[in-house]
Amino acid sequence: MKTLNAIFDAWLDELKMIVKDEGVVLFFILLPIGYPLIYSWIYNNEVAREVPVVLIDNSHSAKSREFAQKYDASPDVCIAYRCGNMAEAKSLIGRGKAYGIIYIPHDFDKNLGRHTQAHISVYCDMSYMLAYKAIYQTATAVSSAIGASSAAPLLFEEVPIFNVTGGYGNFIIPGVLILIIQQALLLGVGMIAGTRRENLRYGRTLRDQEWKISGMLGHSLAYLMLFSVMLAWITLVVPRIFGFVSLVHGPTLFHFLVPYLLACVFFAITVSSFVRYRESVMLIVVFTSLPMLFLCGLSWPLSNISGFWQGVSYAFPSTFGVRGFIRMSSMGAEFADVEHEYLGLWAQTVIYFLLSCTIYQLRGRFLYKNQDSTTK
Repeated sequence: MKTLNAIFDAWLDELKMIVKDEGVVLFFILLPIGYPLIYSWIYNNEVAREVPVVLIDNSHSAKSREFAQKYDASPDVCIAYRCGNMAEAKSLIGRGKAYGIIYIPHDFDKNLGRHTQAHISVYCDMSYMLAYKAIYQTATAVSSAIGASSAAPLLFEEVPIFNVTGGYGNFIIPGVLILIIQQALLLGVGMIAGTRRENLRYGRTLRDQEWKISGMLGHSLAYLMLFSVMLAWITLVVPRIFGFVSLVHGPTLFHFLVPYLLACVFFAITVSSFVRYRESVMLIVVFTSLPMLFLCGLSWPLSNISGFWQGVSYAFPSTFGVRGFIRMSSMGAEFADVEHEYLGLWAQTVIYFLLSCTIYQLRGRFLYKNQDSTTK
């Protein structure tokens, strides 16, 4: 009974601390609610339309004019300028008047007539991913259509299976939403840990349960209570607001996300043991967010990630969480298909729970010992 009371006191104290700290409220509540809405709204259109490009046609042939006509007829791009050389075209790109260049060489029609390889060069501004995608994919599609008009040994129809819109939102947003939970916990828990250490340096007295295992359990319950709501908002509500593909059912999703949330909470508590100042956690999250996104295999293929870095990625709950959630939500995978990720999350939960208990016990002994010697 005494242990339960200590856990309850720690839980209540942690909730009070969260509510009173504006920075923690920002990371625990406003960030998980607002960031998914803003990010999803930005990419809600999924694809870019009428992206301006520059055409350099040195062929001046019927085939090059056919290419330009079909390219300009695409809804994704428009030929806004025609130039005679690359210098003029680069000047337009530099001034932001266009996002790409289509260069047709002088031997384009001649090579097509000889049934040899004809080349068209595409130059894109890589700072805007949707524009790059529209310019490049349209050029590829028109080139294939013109080549097929000469000889079509095999007719085929391209049908997307999972990302039916072909858009950036359905491709990457679901994974980013899962990553937000882990990063928000890292920020908030790290800021709380930094605050505690700063208070100790200014002579604040420790509560009996603050750095004991019962305190860790109470703190964990507070984080779980808040982020259970945030996780439901991010995985169930936000995708439906913006019409993202969601093929997973509620009970299956709940079954998978329970170990993910537990692993994230204990992972955040473990990492927070290295935070000495409130501001330090900002540096940790800023420098780890992008690597975590790449390592989970969402924006970079797993086949191109070395074995060493794949091993490093297993230390983060987001790796298993993003992979499993994407397969279930976007690809319609059954629970058995994500068993590897599911077991990985439970393994992380156990490991980080034991680390959290050890850290609280060791730090508690050290701090109470120092506090007693200071009092004497």
